[in-house]
Amino acid sequence: MMGLTFINAIVFGVQGNVMRQLGRDSPLNQFLAGSAAGTIQCVICCPMELAKTRMQMQGTGEYKSTRKHYKNSLDCLVRIYRKEGVRGINRGMLTTLAREAPAFGFYFLTYDCLTRSLGCEPDDPYMIPKLLLAGGMSGIASWLSTYPVDVIKSRLQADGVGGVLQYNGILDCVQQSYRKEGWLVFTRGLTSTLLRAFPVNAATFATVTLFLMYMRGEGEGVKDCEPAPVTQPQPQQQQSSL
Repeated sequence: MMGLTFINAIVFGVQGNVMRQLGRDSPLNQFLAGSAAGTIQCVICCPMELAKTRMQMQGTGEYKSTRKHYKNSLDCLVRIYRKEGVRGINRGMLTTLAREAPAFGFYFLTYDCLTRSLGCEPDDPYMIPKLLLAGGMSGIASWLSTYPVDVIKSRLQADGVGGVLQYNGILDCVQQSYRKEGWLVFTRGLTSTLLRAFPVNAATFATVTLFLMYMRGEGEGVKDCEPAPVTQPQPQQQQSSL
């Protein structure tokens, strides 16, 4: 939970700052800022998801026993590092990057388009339900855009738990998965993922948006993705001595 909070802080922080640097609020800039945020958070996300995958697979393969091999996620990463080095704890980084960059681009693009079309204004009595709907649909759009890549990433990160590496790389993993299980393998678990994605992202986006509105004040009207207007100081007129 703490890791997810940290990742969300990175994502929304990077996205907001990139939008300020781009200067203009447009669908393209929303996508680019979201992609940049997804790229940056891969550094944290990839090792965390590797540890989660290995923790979930305890008791299988070479570690099949009643005793847990890993005490916690940190212990899992330490053991992987000792056994496989830096490359080991970054297993699946390329597929994580291929998933996160476009996924977060569509994530923020969808949210921006939906909030604009729904008219989420501070004085709207239905603003919160609209924010929840926009956030939930953004999460769904994000997962739909890159879910097959997530399947490959998870398989690569789980590879080797049984003691033997099955895949020689991304392409080999795709080919073997398709050959053995058909194209439906790339949608396995999609339904449960989407059912989870809607409420999680609805709550996340609504909370962040309401918090930012509260911190600014409802009447300011300055968007997070737009730079605040700079007021030029007016020259003071000198009083006549006459």
